[in-house]
Amino acid sequence: MSNLTVRIPEALRKEIERLSKQQKRPASEVVRDSLRRYVAAEKFQALRRKTLPFAEAQGFLADEDVFEAIS
Repeated sequence: MSNLTVRIPEALRKEIERLSKQQKRPASEVVRDSLRRYVAAEKFQALRRKTLPFAEAQGFLADEDVFEAIS
């Protein structure tokens, strides 16, 4: 593993520490988990933006259209 130094507001640091104690996990693990989720969400959004024109061309304009097609 490598290190990364990030400056965060004091209030956020306190929230991370609170979560850490509440979940009985190290603060670094809470932060790593949060970053993993953020990166996964960003990848999903990028993929969605990339495929949206193809979906719209097929008539899929909303999530409900997809659900209806696969139901």
